[in-house]
Amino acid sequence: MTKRKGAIIEYLGFTCLFLAVISLCIAITINFRPLYRFDINYLNILDYTMISQKELLENFDQLMSYLNNPFVTTLKMSDFPVSESGAFHFYEVKRLFLLNYGVLLVTIIPAGFFLRYLKKNGWLWRLMRPCQIALFIPVVFLLLMAVGFDQFFVQFHGIFFNNDAWLFDPVTDPVINVLPEMFFMHCFLLFFILLEGTLFAGFLVGRRSLRKK
Repeated sequence: MTKRKGAIIEYLGFTCLFLAVISLCIAITINFRPLYRFDINYLNILDYTMISQKELLENFDQLMSYLNNPFVTTLKMSDFPVSESGAFHFYEVKRLFLLNYGVLLVTIIPAGFFLRYLKKNGWLWRLMRPCQIALFIPVVFLLLMAVGFDQFFVQFHGIFFNNDAWLFDPVTDPVINVLPEMFFMHCFLLFFILLEGTLFAGFLVGRRSLRKK
């Protein structure tokens, strides 16, 4: 194998690997139902609605089913009406969810083959430096969140949405009352914990391989 070909394989391999890791961490986070169940009590979410916890979770599951399933084309929740603007925002969120799943499906297999390629050639140690560098990126976002999550949250929506449909009116879209900003902060924290843990594991695998080498 020529040096140029090896460099291309390594570049594409690491690209697929990191995209797979990021999209997998996102997928786990957005589907981690225990986090919302925990926040119902931790954030006293039931104080902002007239329904029971069981009914709230049923509505949450209906929302997640719409966001996750490409064959569910209409958002319907048993106890929460949705305005046209609210429905449009959830549609945009659904597209992001499906895009993330698409990225995961496209990259997960090449990423697996790339790891196998590194292991076969005794090159797992090459994971060290990319993982070490990537470990600092989530820290920057965590610092921004620590400085002011409100501003971080606004900037996040500014990047991914080109409208203000995400600014829900509790009167027309009461579902926003049971999806507090703190819940989304916990989601971001979970994502960064998963990402940092995976990157650190990759660094440790690389360091162990280097020591053996």
